[in-house]
Amino acid sequence: MSRVKVFGIGLNKTGTTTLGVCLSRLGYRHCSFDLSLLEQVRHGDLNGLRAVVDRHDSFEDWPYPLVFEQLDHLYPGSRFILTRRRSTRAWLRSLQEHSLRTDPAIGSRSRTLAYGWPYPQLNPRAHLSLYRAHLLRVRHYFRQRPQDLLEVCWEEQASWAPLCSFLGQPLPGVPFPHANPACCGSRQRLLHNQELIRRGFDDALGDDVALP
Repeated sequence: MSRVKVFGIGLNKTGTTTLGVCLSRLGYRHCSFDLSLLEQVRHGDLNGLRAVVDRHDSFEDWPYPLVFEQLDHLYPGSRFILTRRRSTRAWLRSLQEHSLRTDPAIGSRSRTLAYGWPYPQLNPRAHLSLYRAHLLRVRHYFRQRPQDLLEVCWEEQASWAPLCSFLGQPLPGVPFPHANPACCGSRQRLLHNQELIRRGFDDALGDDVALP
């Protein structure tokens, strides 16, 4: 018997990986970030996304936060989980640090598709505005259906209780996970990302303008 679909619709670096680990440990057939699906969704094609959703039970990371309204219509009765950070600044710092550790090609492409910029360092204000707008958009959409939305911040309550209560699942007999903590990437990857950020600033300012 197929389960009710569960969609994690928080932006990345809000504890989405932790959510994915939790859902997997609760027995859901889980699916996470998929760059090819993100590409398709940004081109208005949901066919590949629907094929993936039909084969799995739970989801988080890109492209799912971008299309939660469409998913709600396509899969009525689904549950949605909005992960967030304790503050917008904490989220931005985490995203900036993460951008230096990711594969330059994959990371910059996915961020461009998701946020419109390859690196958050190139336009912090736009990223902060987008983060706030996403929270408001989700809350407004579910304002008359609070039973279908769980909003969680693992920094404020890292426990199984709210998640299991929302999903009607028993508490598992294992510690609550903390997945994907901040860590250092390779020095080569760090330097490559820093150089791409530098080039982005140069392109924005013009070749004849030196950075301080």
